[in-house]
Amino acid sequence: MVNRQGMTSSGSSHTPHSRTTTTTTTTTTSRTMTVLKLPVLPRFAAHRCPARAYHSRSGLCRSMLYVPTSNPRMLLNSLTTPADTLIYDLEDSVSPSSKSSARTSLSHFLTLNPAPREGGGDTAVRVNAVGTREFEDDLRAVLPHARVNTIVLPKVHSPAELDALSSSVPAGRELQVVASIESARGMWGVGAIAGWRAAGSPALTLSTLLFAAEDYCADTGIVRTPARRELLYPRARMATAAKAFGLRAIDMVCVEYKDEEVARAEAQEAKELGYDGKQAIHPSQVGVYNELFAPSQREVHRAQLVLDGMAHARADAGAGAFSLQLEGRQVMVDEPMVKQARKVLERARAAGMNVPHAHPLEGDGQI
Repeated sequence: MVNRQGMTSSGSSHTPHSRTTTTTTTTTTSRTMTVLKLPVLPRFAAHRCPARAYHSRSGLCRSMLYVPTSNPRMLLNSLTTPADTLIYDLEDSVSPSSKSSARTSLSHFLTLNPAPREGGGDTAVRVNAVGTREFEDDLRAVLPHARVNTIVLPKVHSPAELDALSSSVPAGRELQVVASIESARGMWGVGAIAGWRAAGSPALTLSTLLFAAEDYCADTGIVRTPARRELLYPRARMATAAKAFGLRAIDMVCVEYKDEEVARAEAQEAKELGYDGKQAIHPSQVGVYNELFAPSQREVHRAQLVLDGMAHARADAGAGAFSLQLEGRQVMVDEPMVKQARKVLERARAAGMNVPHAHPLEGDGQI
């Protein structure tokens, strides 16, 4: 029996309040679980940051593919990509001498292709940074196109850059904003950035934080290594800030775009850190990210076992926790793991996976 908060294998416990805990063993055809009937403690009010509703047309953001707007062939190919989000890039992938022509090409392309892509997905434009002479020109060129529902704002060092964007967007123009964190200053103040709200413009919504690792390394002097240990802190910090304010977190670009093994390793790390997806600089990366940032069949099966087990525990013994034999390990399952299981099934359905009908515990409102 797994010990938990002073609990012994006999099912007794002693705390400063002398609470008692009882156990019940239940056997089913697929697993054996030990139900733990825990004392009911009083609830206390807790402060929670309000979750923000994502307005993604696809519901997921596993892959964000950059499309250089100075390349007509890549613009055309973007119409058939399976990426969850397309980022038509007017910034780093376009040379200074080609900024104007790229802007014109993108505007013409959007005029000829005004409808959202078949199968959904967001259409984003990465404009040039606040303070550059191209920033206002970029917005004037792309905002008239209704298909554009997201602006990626580079070089966000503080909420001031987001304020500048808000003041430049016409009132009532609905837009998601992706804030690109690229500097030590931006990473240090990422909490303030994540908590930003557009003053007097509810149509403009910050939905996502994006980690621009190469710019960050250039700013901080960090030396990149194949192990990526040097980026663990900023990646974890940014993902935590995003989740604290109900935002999506998008991981760094994998610059070794021809090495699928490296792309998979980076994506798996990002998933484990809580990221929702990853930036792609080549179409070959999109399929890898769409696969890895959706739950696997194994994860879906585990989530279903957790929800089924908790349903039995509550029905049979009125319990709030139980012990489950799972993949060769004895694990303790309680409400936090039920929350995780609900989210796994939610993402699986959004990814179009064949998931059985909604489990009763998915709708009990206890997240």
